[in-house]
Amino acid sequence: MTGKLQTLSAALAFAGRRGALLPSPRRHRALSAGLAVATALTTALTIWLCIQLLERHEAEQRRQDVLAAARQSALNFTSLDYRHYDRDSGNVLKGATGDFKEQFAAQTEELTALVARNKSVSEGRVLDAGIVRSDERSARVLVVADSKVTNTAVPDGEARTYRLQLDLVLKDGRWLTSDVEFVG
Repeated sequence: MTGKLQTLSAALAFAGRRGALLPSPRRHRALSAGLAVATALTTALTIWLCIQLLERHEAEQRRQDVLAAARQSALNFTSLDYRHYDRDSGNVLKGATGDFKEQFAAQTEELTALVARNKSVSEGRVLDAGIVRSDERSARVLVVADSKVTNTAVPDGEARTYRLQLDLVLKDGRWLTSDVEFVG
């Protein structure tokens, strides 16, 4: 009988330990609450990280758009040909706005006569561009460009280097040049 008693005693002890492993209702609620808090924190962190990633992506896209618009504007501004100056000046005006557009448009007739008289051709090339400052609606960009200029005074051509400061504004979903200054 001693053997059976020991077996029964061991079985009861095991059942007691097994019962201790099962959560009580109080432990079950605490565990559920802990899991709910952990899930909420993980969800909040995931949302915050996604928003940060989206904002970085938007900022990088804006940066690329600003640089592309500034490069194109500088290229348009430094590439002019007397044989189709209307088209070339039109390209400058398409990428312009505000005072710069008004000033350039006001000088177009005079410039057309000047480049035609001198048979001027300028083949521009953008070497580098960098953003000085920008926000969601405006930007200032420095552009280094060079061009080969030929005209009646310099028929073999002359190399010129330009350092331009362009101010751009976002208008109707497009970055347009609102001011151009020659710097340095």
